[in-house]
Amino acid sequence: MGNLVSWLGEAAPPKSTFSVDQIPDLTGKVVIVTGANTGIGKETVKALLAHGAKVYIAARNQASSEETIRQLKQETGNEAFFFKLNLGNLGAIKASAEEFLSKETQLHILINNAGVMVPPVELVTSDGYDLQFGTNVLGHYYFIKLLLPVLTSTAKATPEGKVRVVNVASCAHLFGKLNFNTFKDGPARKKCTTGALYNQSKFGNIILALELAKRYGDQGIISTALNPGNIRSDLLRHVPSIVQQILSVVVLYPTPQGALTQLYAATSPEAASLNGKYLVPWARVKSPRQDTQDPQLGKALWDWLEEQVKDV
Repeated sequence: MGNLVSWLGEAAPPKSTFSVDQIPDLTGKVVIVTGANTGIGKETVKALLAHGAKVYIAARNQASSEETIRQLKQETGNEAFFFKLNLGNLGAIKASAEEFLSKETQLHILINNAGVMVPPVELVTSDGYDLQFGTNVLGHYYFIKLLLPVLTSTAKATPEGKVRVVNVASCAHLFGKLNFNTFKDGPARKKCTTGALYNQSKFGNIILALELAKRYGDQGIISTALNPGNIRSDLLRHVPSIVQQILSVVVLYPTPQGALTQLYAATSPEAASLNGKYLVPWARVKSPRQDTQDPQLGKALWDWLEEQVKDV
């Protein structure tokens, strides 16, 4: 019952006190937004470009990304950059990180916005992991890991001594838990519903964000997790159309609103003090489910993630 009450509190938020007009000047800041060719990510890039940031769209679909870049240049006057990132393939993630590092020596903001929601349960990553956990958690973890050297060196070079890593989770974490036996494909995973696997991945996003904050906060990493809100976006593409129609009438908000909380976490001076915190719509700090804060669970997940990428 408590989790349902918490969900209702996040699903029907009060009017936002934060707007894109409050984003400070970002001239000279280098930003990566994963999965930013569409939806909330696209709106996030639009606001960042409008405030002078140099933004990289890291996504799988090059054609869609290039069209987004064209549209956003028309709207903002500034041009984003693309590099290919497939979070469902560990080798490809490594190549993508290397491509970025060949172009830039600084990274001020990393917004881990990409995600997969309720695909057919039989789908797995190129490396045999559950598609949702492998993409939403393991893929982003490995991308962060490869970029940690440039993130920490950038933090040292900035006057404030900080950079931001924003991890997009969901209120779905309220109904999740971690079952390590389901992270890879196998009998235990096949018994799960795709919804349960999604909830698990969002639960994992919050644990990962907190563990990153604990381990690298003293090196200038400000790591937050957030629920962007119930938003009309392509993330719902695997949800049955009749359910999408009902949700749209009852609880879904316009796409630009979905960008607000992650823009606040990524750019607001006030958010520089929120290391390890969880944010909810719109740009409010709230407590996530208590068991996401378990230090033993955080260590266990981090150790598992480390083990998966050690030989890539």
